[in-house]
Amino acid sequence: MTKTSHAPHALLHRVAEATGRDAVPFTIDGAPASALAGDTVLTAVLTQCTQLRRNEFSGLPRAGFCMMGACQDCWISTGDGERLRACSTFIAPGMALLTGKDVA
Repeated sequence: MTKTSHAPHALLHRVAEATGRDAVPFTIDGAPASALAGDTVLTAVLTQCTQLRRNEFSGLPRAGFCMMGACQDCWISTGDGERLRACSTFIAPGMALLTGKDVA
């Protein structure tokens, strides 16, 4: 997996991994990144960054909450304006994801 210069630390770290999954290239806020086939968008982003998005009311960073699709806290925007639920959407090659990290 390729680390990006997007953030100095990732929120999630892989501690064990099955072998044989292909790399999936995508971008986070325009920076190149790589996930593994079968990762959710949430996993793909948080293994690269410290946040998934910014809260629309406070501007504070968010990283999801329930991690199972019940709380509505993991919505993330794509480069074409679509919104995805990051915990239940699988990463796909070429996805352009926006965390809003530069918006406060």
